[in-house]
Amino acid sequence: MEKLRYDVMLARSCGMRARDGVWLATDVWRPAHGGEPLAGPFPALLIRTPYGRSAEAMEALGAFWARHGYLGVIQDVRGRFGSEGEFVPLANEGPDGFDAVEWVASLPYCDGNVGTHGTSYLAWVQNALALERPPHLKAMWVSMGGANGNTSALRHNGALELRWLTWAVTHGAVSPEARRDPSIAAELLTHAEKMYEWLRRLPWTDANTPLARLPGYGHWARELYEHGDADAYWEQPGLNFAAHYERSADVPSVYCGAWYDSYTRATAENYVALRERCAHQRLLLGPWTHGSLSLDDHWAGEIDLGPEAPIAGNLAESRMHLMLRWFDHWLRGIENGVDREPPVRIFVMGGGSGARTPEGRLMHGGGWREEREWPLARAVPTPFHLWPGGRLRADAPPDEDGDGDASTLRYDPSDPLPTISANTSSLNEVLPTPERVRLAAPLGLVRVMVIQGGADQRTRPGLHGCRPPYGPLEERPDVLAFASEPLDAELEVTGPIEAAIWLSSDAPDTDLFVMLEDVYPPSADWPDGFRLNVADGIMRVRYREGMDRPKWMTPGEVYEVRFPLYPTSNLFAVGHRIQLLVSASSFPRFDPNPNTGEPIGRHTHIRIAHNAVHHSAARPSRVVLPIVPR
Repeated sequence: MEKLRYDVMLARSCGMRARDGVWLATDVWRPAHGGEPLAGPFPALLIRTPYGRSAEAMEALGAFWARHGYLGVIQDVRGRFGSEGEFVPLANEGPDGFDAVEWVASLPYCDGNVGTHGTSYLAWVQNALALERPPHLKAMWVSMGGANGNTSALRHNGALELRWLTWAVTHGAVSPEARRDPSIAAELLTHAEKMYEWLRRLPWTDANTPLARLPGYGHWARELYEHGDADAYWEQPGLNFAAHYERSADVPSVYCGAWYDSYTRATAENYVALRERCAHQRLLLGPWTHGSLSLDDHWAGEIDLGPEAPIAGNLAESRMHLMLRWFDHWLRGIENGVDREPPVRIFVMGGGSGARTPEGRLMHGGGWREEREWPLARAVPTPFHLWPGGRLRADAPPDEDGDGDASTLRYDPSDPLPTISANTSSLNEVLPTPERVRLAAPLGLVRVMVIQGGADQRTRPGLHGCRPPYGPLEERPDVLAFASEPLDAELEVTGPIEAAIWLSSDAPDTDLFVMLEDVYPPSADWPDGFRLNVADGIMRVRYREGMDRPKWMTPGEVYEVRFPLYPTSNLFAVGHRIQLLVSASSFPRFDPNPNTGEPIGRHTHIRIAHNAVHHSAARPSRVVLPIVPR
């Protein structure tokens, strides 16, 4: 049993004024003894949140740090809950974060050493304040946050990650405006119960939007939806840290992410970009989904990753103790060896029995491994070529005179490919509250529209967009599937993945969606096998030459379209197949391309696209997998 050194005292709503005079509500959890706060001085851990500093989870964090000899400082960001000002998502977090760090350092019971941590939006705010270089910022733990929001995390290579529209509606329901006017809250919650239908009605207009009663939130959502091009909008530091990496504070930092998180790519990109110019950068990538609580899980969606998956009992006593060890060294000067550990720690998924667990999940398994770099120097980029007849081969592209050099699909934006499971977060809808049920959560009952994590890529009842006859996604007319022969030896894929697809279309613009699957063979537990999503990505084809250079297609002309999938680490077992799905949508994860070539987010109609994926020696469509020799 851990022996705690301190009692806890809470100084609620201390607050501070930002440089423009706006009041930012702040709670300070202090080490105490005998019912009195101790003078210290102590180092501090700062968390800035849009989700309410008084939420139970936030209070638990503040109390944890105080019990371990830190000041736990938790602040509502501008325009949320107790803080004044207008909330514009991600816009003001750099300057406000600088002011917060320096205010904390000035407290008479702080020793001037300030660290930050937090997950999701709470990670964005850390990256933003790091660009401002507050003098007293000494270390960070950035969990599941963004990098370049235009290429992933806000938009995704031209497509909009629709979770941000649902985020605006559901969290708008607990905005200060909605809390002051219950009719606004009630209206937004009603809209949040019908989010899927609202997403089907895109593009929204000023007269047709669930955010009509919150014009500030509505304006932000429209701006995000309509800005596909890499223009001045994407130079904002709060939306695109990658454009300003040279300004980032040189402080020891952990970038913590997960293979099934919505920020997998951004987490790895932040580490790769900052490891050379900043000292003591670390990368931690586990098998989890989005959110800090998932770090305690051994499962992600419909798969079980085995007993090694959680942080607790494997990497540390708990996820909080893992962070404690990091900050003990950099804020307190404790020699515990974290500065000498390998910089990269990853969880390699796979290798499990494939059996059905008592909870009904597939035992995929996996284990932790330490590395000296990312991407792995020993990983060999290996092209797997698409062949006619749905074959996927690593040896060579097809011959010119094979049995056809193109496979075709029909994409109808009114019937997009349903998202079964994905790297997503906040893609939420509110459920009606049953009678005689009392809920403490301000949003009531909330569920994610899709399965978060890994799942069998089959349509089924209960998921949006799925209808009979149910079956594997590749049986739909808008999907092409290319599969390898069953593997005769284990094959590990660890690192970034790139798709290079030769495409033609009768539409001026369309999307390419590519998913990498680990296909389990049929078994007693899984008579139809199990098609596990491992990594995926989407590309709006108008941006094939660059996000700042949209170019439309000429009907019938063939173009090479190259784009990254999310990175992963997965061991494909003997007898499994590697399968690549190619389609033109994944909804409701991404906004469907209307195929018209009209301005992003302002289309007036839709059209069906007839797309052809070419595969020949002259047009070698492929996916490049980083193969780790075993």
